[in-house]
Amino acid sequence: MSRTITGKVTTPPPEPGFIGEGHTAVEVVPPTDLAASDPFVLLMDDRLDIAKRRQIGGAHPHAGLETVTLVLEGTMHDRDEGELSAGDMIWMTAGRGIIHNEAVEVVGRSRVLQLWIALPARDRDLAPQFEIVRRSAAPVVRTPGVEARLYSGSSGPLRSPTRNRVPVTLIDLALAPHSTFRQGLPASYNGFCYVIEGGVHVGGTTLATGDVGWLAPGSSDLLEISAGDQRARLVLYAGEPIHEPLIQRGPFVAGSPAEIIDLHRRFRSGEFTSMSQLARAYRAESQHV
Repeated sequence: MSRTITGKVTTPPPEPGFIGEGHTAVEVVPPTDLAASDPFVLLMDDRLDIAKRRQIGGAHPHAGLETVTLVLEGTMHDRDEGELSAGDMIWMTAGRGIIHNEAVEVVGRSRVLQLWIALPARDRDLAPQFEIVRRSAAPVVRTPGVEARLYSGSSGPLRSPTRNRVPVTLIDLALAPHSTFRQGLPASYNGFCYVIEGGVHVGGTTLATGDVGWLAPGSSDLLEISAGDQRARLVLYAGEPIHEPLIQRGPFVAGSPAEIIDLHRRFRSGEFTSMSQLARAYRAESQHV
């Protein structure tokens, strides 16, 4: 018996984004019910169409969470993280605090999924870190009509080397018409499918482009996803719930309002690590591998 869908949400049309002209965004998973979406805090689908290369974004803090940036389309250049192309992913553990510069330059069309994952209390004081997973380095499951690119967790005999803190399965899945993908998932995992293209059937529920299908809790340890008459693409996010009190305020996730206040204090006092500092250490480590 396949895992079923407990709720389907059709996302709204893209709205103007914070970057300004050429940026629209879809709030795929809003941070409104963290107990229900646990361990996921939010997911944004950012679309950029910028004719002339320019810098977007600016310095901002994060703490108490992990951020996952998956490039679906296009290419971006970041001063700290380098060039990111379609299929590349950055997994950042903000831990006790990081200043994320986002000195990103883009030109042309690009599309990026940005996920936030809450850290459990035991990990919220960790030193920040990040890693880049290139498309070519991500393990791929291939069966007739199926290409499943694994960015975290495991699928069949394959296991992702990503060093994230919260147990998460993250798969970018492409399906030919009428093909089926089967994925083992612990029954305890909470999660959802976000359909990027086409339509799929999951546990008796039909999901179309732009739909989010939340997995029914504990219904099965097998997830079965089938494409309809056209090719389909979706991203699967599933993870172990933290089962702790969680609140989100701006770029911070914590267990109480007092912790949020302390994070603001620590940020203002200059205690957060800069992304530039981490990037220099990351490049140095990569050169010696």
